[in-house]
Amino acid sequence: MRSRVLTLVGVLFALLVWAGRPAAHDLPADVVVHAFVKPEGQRLRVLVRVPLEAMRDVDYPTRGPEGLLDLTRIDRALADATSLWLVPAFEIREADTTLARPRIASARISLPSDRSFVSYEQALAHVTGPPLDAGARIYWNQSLLDVLLEYDIRSDRSALTINPVLARLGVRVATAVRFLPPGGGVRAFEWVGNPGLVRLDPRWHQAAWRFVQLGFSHILGGADHLLFLVCLAIPIRRLRALVPAVTAFAVAHSITLIASAFDLAPSALWFPPLIETLIALSIVCMAIENMMASTFAHRWVLAFGFGLVHGFGFGFALRESLQFAGAHLVASLLAFNVGVELGQVLVLLLILPPLALAFRHAASERVGTIVLSAVVAHVAWHWMVDRGAQLARFSIEWPQLDAAFAAATAGWLVILVVAAGALRLLRAFRDAML
Repeated sequence: MRSRVLTLVGVLFALLVWAGRPAAHDLPADVVVHAFVKPEGQRLRVLVRVPLEAMRDVDYPTRGPEGLLDLTRIDRALADATSLWLVPAFEIREADTTLARPRIASARISLPSDRSFVSYEQALAHVTGPPLDAGARIYWNQSLLDVLLEYDIRSDRSALTINPVLARLGVRVATAVRFLPPGGGVRAFEWVGNPGLVRLDPRWHQAAWRFVQLGFSHILGGADHLLFLVCLAIPIRRLRALVPAVTAFAVAHSITLIASAFDLAPSALWFPPLIETLIALSIVCMAIENMMASTFAHRWVLAFGFGLVHGFGFGFALRESLQFAGAHLVASLLAFNVGVELGQVLVLLLILPPLALAFRHAASERVGTIVLSAVVAHVAWHWMVDRGAQLARFSIEWPQLDAAFAAATAGWLVILVVAAGALRLLRAFRDAML
């Protein structure tokens, strides 16, 4: 009996020791991938740098009791890792044709301290140059894999599309891709996870269509913007009567959205939470006006003022997506606004009939307006308080009177002049509508 107990204890102890050992192929938490994509004549070069620990299920040869990488026998393992993890992860299309499997022109180990991937020229010289010294002391989970892939293409002027699938390399995978078009310059892309189809040099209509979809999906997924539209519609409930207010809101948020895209908005950390707080405040104010006002003839002015605030909110959401605009920034911004307006029209078409039905059969005009607006104000008030608490964590520093301050002031003056001109045009449009 005693021997059985001792055996059981020994087995349990062995299991605990085995479970406590660090697994060599655990999924790494954070992985950063760097890549250059450069078409040259009828050849497309893709330089990639990935932490070696992100490529698992490969038998990397080691030497000595410390388990150092054996760089004299590493070539086969690096080729296997590249074929298993990197080649399938880069699906590249030329026009509508998927490129054939690339050649692995070079694959080598680098030290974590290597800084050759700061530019394409340095990275190419490093990957195609002499390998790391065979006597280097380096562990497999502390090294980098640098790879040069070469694809056959018809022309370096062709439209190239990439569909990277790198999220499986780790829990959180951040990718930085720099595209070097044949005309010169560098176009940088950054994303986390799998971004889907990325056009490296989109045509204007391709970029525009992508941003129409972004604008449409953003307005449908933005609870605060939707609640603002509901607040606009509660006391009016007729599409024709809502046109001046919705148009004023659209013009105003277009102005500040474009200003934000061109870096005319403050870059301080406190500015985004300030805007988010003001957006919630705009809903509260609109709901209070619904409950207190008896006429809404000048609602379009209020919608215009709050639209300037909402535009900065749109700008924050759009900022990370502007990298996909290519050389068509203005067209993409206008397309995003078109998508937002299409989404707003769809929302109004969906909410106006139920609102009209509720006011016709469930409540009187005044009671229904007050009750619905009070519910909206209650929700927005909690948003405002929560966002205000976030804003209070930041200390607002007064700007210094220097050249940067003068440039920012000039930018804001331009925004105000454009807003004033748009307001006058909207007044003329409203008068024409009436």
